[in-house]
Amino acid sequence: MLKFLIDECLSPDLAQLARDRGFHSSSHVSWLGKAGWKDWQLRVLIVEQDWTFVTRNSVDFRGPVDQPGSSGQYANVPIHAGLICINGTGKITGEVEIELFTAVLDQIGTVDHLVNEVIEVYLGAEESGEFEIVRYLLPIPDETESG
Repeated sequence: MLKFLIDECLSPDLAQLARDRGFHSSSHVSWLGKAGWKDWQLRVLIVEQDWTFVTRNSVDFRGPVDQPGSSGQYANVPIHAGLICINGTGKITGEVEIELFTAVLDQIGTVDHLVNEVIEVYLGAEESGEFEIVRYLLPIPDETESG
């Protein structure tokens, strides 16, 4: 069953939202006593315990937007339980984080897993309230292996 681990840079309310939406094993980094852990330490925990990680530190985990997987904590992870990146310029309020994460939860519905999937939600101009959701696989499948 899908379970979300919310990064400490995001509101713990996101973990509660996930629980309220049926993802009962979801948690927040601080609830696990892991606040202050380095990204590489979190990566080990995330991968070993099959967490779908939710963060604002997109570059730190998926690498640069134009070359996902070329660097970052997920660069050398061949299989993972999913990564959700909440992206926006400047400070995003807790209310906006909830709105964006709600949109992601609405899109994924009641799936059991997001194996090797990245879901990124991009907030446009904050006053517009518009956002875009992008989904892709990471690592990116090698097209030469499929043929």
